[in-house]
Amino acid sequence: MKKIIINGGKPLQGEVSISGAKNSVVALIPAVILTDDTVTLDGVPNISDVDSLVDIMETMGASVTRTGETLEINPCGVENIPMPYGKINRLRASYYFYGSLLGRFGQAIVGLPGGCDLGPRPIDQHLKAFAAMGVTVSYEGDSMHLTTPHQSLHGAHIYMDTVSVGATINTMIAAVKADGRTVIENAAREPEIIDVATLLNNMGAQIRGAGTDVITIDGVEKLHGTRHQVIPDRIEAGTYIALAAAAGEGIRIKNVLYEHLESYLAKLEEMGVRMTVEEDAVYVEKQGSLRAVSVKTSPYPGFATDLQQPLTPLLLSAEGQGTIVDTIYEKRTNHVPELVKMGGAISVDERGIAYQGPNHLTGAAVKATDLRAGAALVIAGLMASGQTEISNVEFILRGYSNIIEKLSALGADIHLVTD
Repeated sequence: MKKIIINGGKPLQGEVSISGAKNSVVALIPAVILTDDTVTLDGVPNISDVDSLVDIMETMGASVTRTGETLEINPCGVENIPMPYGKINRLRASYYFYGSLLGRFGQAIVGLPGGCDLGPRPIDQHLKAFAAMGVTVSYEGDSMHLTTPHQSLHGAHIYMDTVSVGATINTMIAAVKADGRTVIENAAREPEIIDVATLLNNMGAQIRGAGTDVITIDGVEKLHGTRHQVIPDRIEAGTYIALAAAAGEGIRIKNVLYEHLESYLAKLEEMGVRMTVEEDAVYVEKQGSLRAVSVKTSPYPGFATDLQQPLTPLLLSAEGQGTIVDTIYEKRTNHVPELVKMGGAISVDERGIAYQGPNHLTGAAVKATDLRAGAALVIAGLMASGQTEISNVEFILRGYSNIIEKLSALGADIHLVTD
């Protein structure tokens, strides 16, 4: 059992560089299965989700070489073997193997996905799209069997009933080698979708409209290898910007794409956060008093659900009252009782999260219940007086590359220990 120990109240200064996007790379790696040639990914974050995906790829027969932040994958030896539940359920994004295996083999046997418990996160839109492309779905124990009549998919016109990043990417991956044209309407528009489409197009796919609500894919017979730079992680960037405003005395966050964070940075400006947006960085000054604001999450380009929790400790330092309403995941409130343990005036009711500030947080023994809740507790621990002990840190290590090293370099008194 690993824990993170933070002795809070230390002045944080300096620079931190943002790693490649977790929500991109967890789709990019499975997408490589669609070719027999070598694909090189640069800017791959050092996170446990990548470790799990590499393990799955090697189990399937791929050759993977990892050097720093570069991942070289040769999928030539990949076989269509059943993917065991134990490996697949380590992470939510394992469902991208559905699309890539269907695209390569026309069939797949995979375990059901795992990941953070954020309430109902059905994969019905994925399965609806696959069905439109000729896939039959059946269940046997913990596994899902996906089959096609002639071991190939055909193009289809698909309307997503709800805007879903995962379903949009998965459908796009499956459609790349399908026979004919596939059109996805009401598609999600997140930057990670554009990143995956860029990789696939560089491999020889014909995808148009990624980043809009209508994506068109004309199937191709064969894909080839390529080299691809993963985009910066906008959620990690937003997390460090909130951290810098909450506990920093002048921090520059580098490798940031401003256009991916416009709604988030606008909310910080509404709070009165003093920062300077540079060409590929954001400099956050030491803050004075801040104003409480209300937050409501929505699909991109709105306020990202993944940034709601990391922002919460900063909100607790602001003057006044506010609310947080997450329209994407109803259970994204599990960080609230942990922040209460640290002295936060924050609660959950039928409308969402209500808070009042400013609060002086104190260290406590708390538990990360999911990835972004864990990030919130790290920020709270850095703000708090005294020692904070965070358990269930496996969630945090799933999505924040080298977090202990990055925070230590800023002056944090933070350690990862084995209990």
